[in-house]
Amino acid sequence: MKFSFLLCCLLSLSSLASEKFNDYSTISAFTENDSVRMVVEISAGTNRKFEYDKLRNEFLIEKNDGVERVVKFLPYPGNYGFIPSTFMAEDRGGDGDALDVLLISESLGTGTVAEIVPIGVLMLRDSGEIDTKIIAVPLDQTLRIIDVMSFDDLKENYAPVMEIIELWFSNYKGEGLIEPLGWKDEVAAKEEIYRWLLDL
Repeated sequence: MKFSFLLCCLLSLSSLASEKFNDYSTISAFTENDSVRMVVEISAGTNRKFEYDKLRNEFLIEKNDGVERVVKFLPYPGNYGFIPSTFMAEDRGGDGDALDVLLISESLGTGTVAEIVPIGVLMLRDSGEIDTKIIAVPLDQTLRIIDVMSFDDLKENYAPVMEIIELWFSNYKGEGLIEPLGWKDEVAAKEEIYRWLLDL
């Protein structure tokens, strides 16, 4: 009896872990409890540039002229992806993609949908356009690698983490191509998510 109960629990957990969505871009950005979701495209600690292809519903390696895009720099310092159900429209000053997010946590696989706590925003200028990066930690405390829940926590206790993230984003495409414009707090991060939220 105990064995069959444990087996049912394990099967249930494994089916949740392998759940595949029909369209990752239209998953609700917020849960019923008002926590934020992200979709991981690039796992922390990797250099290969995966990107979600909505038409094929697959995570594919970006290509330039048929050549796989690999970041010629240090690996991604966190799990990189997007906030689903957001779109930064170019006619409103966006870059034409979903809102980017960097999750400071244990490495998560491509295609993982994670609940996160936005703790700040890094503002950048890339090719003349404002490029916004939401910085977050996992809602699941077992995945956290730094103990923060707000921008003040990050600034006061992990200032070197901010420096590393800013330096990484300022240089991963090459020196002088991306200009850092400063940081904003968790309130601004939530406002940024609502600003680009799609009315699905």
